[in-house]
Amino acid sequence: MIDVVNVSLNFSGQPLFKDVDLKFTPGNCYGIIGANGAGKSTFLRILAGDLEPTTGHVSIKPGIRMSVLKQDHFAYDEYTVMDTVIMGNRRLYEVMKEKEAIYMKEDFSDEDGIRAAELEAEFAEMDGWEAESDVSRLIQGLGLSNDILYSQMSSLTGKEKVKVLLAQALFGNPGIILLDEPTNHLDVKAVAWLEDFLLDYQGTVIVVSHDRHFLNTVCTGIVDVDYGKIKMYVGNYEFWYESSQLIQKMIRDQNKKNEEKIRELQAFIQRFSANKSKSKQATSRRKLLDKLTVEEMPASSRRYPFVGFTMDREPGKDILSVEGLSKTVDGVKVLDNISFRVNKGDKIAFVGENEIANTTLFRILMGELEPDEGSYKWGVTITTSYFPMDNSEYFNGCSLNLVEWLSQYTNETTETFMRSFLGRMLFSGDDVYKEVQVLSGGEKVRCMLSRMMLYGSNVLILDQPTNHLDLESITAVNDGLKAFRGNVLFASHDHEFIQTIADRIMEIRKDGSLIDRLCTYDEYIEQN
Repeated sequence: MIDVVNVSLNFSGQPLFKDVDLKFTPGNCYGIIGANGAGKSTFLRILAGDLEPTTGHVSIKPGIRMSVLKQDHFAYDEYTVMDTVIMGNRRLYEVMKEKEAIYMKEDFSDEDGIRAAELEAEFAEMDGWEAESDVSRLIQGLGLSNDILYSQMSSLTGKEKVKVLLAQALFGNPGIILLDEPTNHLDVKAVAWLEDFLLDYQGTVIVVSHDRHFLNTVCTGIVDVDYGKIKMYVGNYEFWYESSQLIQKMIRDQNKKNEEKIRELQAFIQRFSANKSKSKQATSRRKLLDKLTVEEMPASSRRYPFVGFTMDREPGKDILSVEGLSKTVDGVKVLDNISFRVNKGDKIAFVGENEIANTTLFRILMGELEPDEGSYKWGVTITTSYFPMDNSEYFNGCSLNLVEWLSQYTNETTETFMRSFLGRMLFSGDDVYKEVQVLSGGEKVRCMLSRMMLYGSNVLILDQPTNHLDLESITAVNDGLKAFRGNVLFASHDHEFIQTIADRIMEIRKDGSLIDRLCTYDEYIEQN
């Protein structure tokens, strides 16, 4: 149980959130959601005890161990994977090391024997004899090999470190687990394993995530950081989203009815207030008017960009044919005799762990790379727009402001048009005069999407378009691609994104070969 009592936090005198009163109970998983900058990760730090609130306090039942997913991927480089994971239970790790030190003594005293016995009892109480097998189970569940258990953390790749630190957070059956973006850099199988782990977990889980499928699968409650307040709702993300949209609609509808009634009453009063025979009715109407209020909807910190793709030209029957493409990158054959044909209207998701292969294929199709073997051919009616995973070449060292940068990609360059367009993509006021090289990752993604929208292409190719985006922007891109009438070829790790857009799934395996299935993503996972 975690009790949050009257918690507020101010930055530079300005409240980030205030008057927070919540209870987190065992057996539940709570998803923390909110716009970028609303304070999700900050609130998680307060719960973890890493940050003191301005007012109020957080209390945890004595004896309950809390585990937190670490974000510093270099903090454990001097340790082995085994030690790093066991450090998830710091006391168990200390007992193990003290035991080892005592048993290694050459002059083993009676006092050492007494101390060793005490440590052995504590070690057994914490299930220490199961520790190594538990570490192995976690590591394998997350898709890593047991071969790395005694490797130095410094020798691991970034993605491997992410999985080890996640294993550390889950190790030893803690009473409370705090996770900030745990699915980042995880493959589909690792995410599915994590979902199953948390569904079986009996303690309290509090998680910040942009992964809608993950939130829908594991969450029993949603903690919404918005309006400068933090509120808890029962249900998963989808239930919260549908409910919040319905409430907003009900408020809008009621406001509309009230506004119409107010106009009717005002017109009646104006018309008959000077008429003696109608004056009583006018007075009663005026009293009714005084009671009518238009409820002001709270100004949410959430902002949804407008993402909509239109085609300047309807595509013909021939979209794209690929025949026997092969390509070797850095001595590794990432594409091996790839052949497929894209049909009109296909929305194809490229899934799996082989990101390099997907990116290489997209770059070949866009003419940025030459294949070693094979060929491809676009239909004569086809126009394409490309969203690269690495957009640095478009922004690094570029001193253009947003208006100037976007003007390169359209003939409609009036300031009124540009400001209006950028406004719909959440760039307002003086933001449009910022140099593009200083934009955040999410802002650069919105710029690249704006560029694509201006092209009016009938085929869109997108390589990991949801990276760096918040839930609201991901939802907007998701809706925009669902509504698009042309063809879409995209790579993504976002389960919900793939499931709701794609009607065809392709996976380029590690050996460079292709799996091509005409089905939804959920169906593809079931078949594999």
